[in-house]
Amino acid sequence: MDNDRKAMLMNIMAEEFTAVEFNLYLDTHPDDKKALDDYNETVKKLADLKAEYEKKYGPLTNFGFATSESPWQWIDEPWPWQINFA
Repeated sequence: MDNDRKAMLMNIMAEEFTAVEFNLYLDTHPDDKKALDDYNETVKKLADLKAEYEKKYGPLTNFGFATSESPWQWIDEPWPWQINFA
């Protein structure tokens, strides 16, 4: 796998982690406007990163979360969980 693909996946993973952390924080601090703004910014950035990755490399998820070009791309390897980041 090329370095650009790995870097894109690492960026996606970092934004997903950030979104989860904001989500957990907002569960206990629902009136924190700054945190909510940061969460919304993170979610938008994450969506943009995923769209860019899927346009270039194919779907990250299946079952109605991503469209596919022809031929069906979900079977293309490596699957996201098979990537060795070492």
